[in-house]
Amino acid sequence: MTHHTDAEAPVATGTADGLSDFLARAAARLSSEPPPLYSQAAFLGLNGDHALQPEKASLAPAATPRHAAVLVPVVARPEPTILLTLRSSSLSNHAGQIAFPGGRVDPGDRDELDAALREAREEVGLDSRLVRPLGYLDGYLSGTGFWIAPAVGLVDPAYTLTLNPAEVDEAFEVPLSFLMSPRNHERQSRDWKGTLRHFYVMPYEGRNIWGATAGMLRNLYEKVYA
Repeated sequence: MTHHTDAEAPVATGTADGLSDFLARAAARLSSEPPPLYSQAAFLGLNGDHALQPEKASLAPAATPRHAAVLVPVVARPEPTILLTLRSSSLSNHAGQIAFPGGRVDPGDRDELDAALREAREEVGLDSRLVRPLGYLDGYLSGTGFWIAPAVGLVDPAYTLTLNPAEVDEAFEVPLSFLMSPRNHERQSRDWKGTLRHFYVMPYEGRNIWGATAGMLRNLYEKVYA
């Protein structure tokens, strides 16, 4: 396995006005509409697990990816944090990985935001009334066949959680200033089934935030801070 860290200077979000700075940037730079549905014709320009791969043209999915949504929950503390989950080791997709609350968009969901909020209620018991929608990141294509719409929401710090043990083992917060500092965005590579695959990793206090979650956090940095 090899890795390196971006050479860019860190973003100074850990200041007394970190929350107001984030909100101003989010209002100006996040998308007001969810990302368009997946298009095979647009594959090479899409964000996703394939984006860092030199041979990405060969990684286009054979079948239409399943539509999914996640909530990117920014907790409205003076120094903002992002709420993340540790997925249950018994799940069929992304078991034991650090993730945002989220899942498939169901026919009964009004839109991607509704799906993300529903999943957050089901997974961790987050009350949707405590989430203020801020906008969307770019769509993200996961290697497991999901086209994900990431909805960013501001969470009241007075929230309480009730974890669903079938889906989530733990929930925790990570400072936004850490996640939005590119010095913490390690690009690692690993052999997978005979092919060298590249991905972002954000190690934090003994935890490895990687894969799709790290890719979407990188997109948050690129859209809001870069």
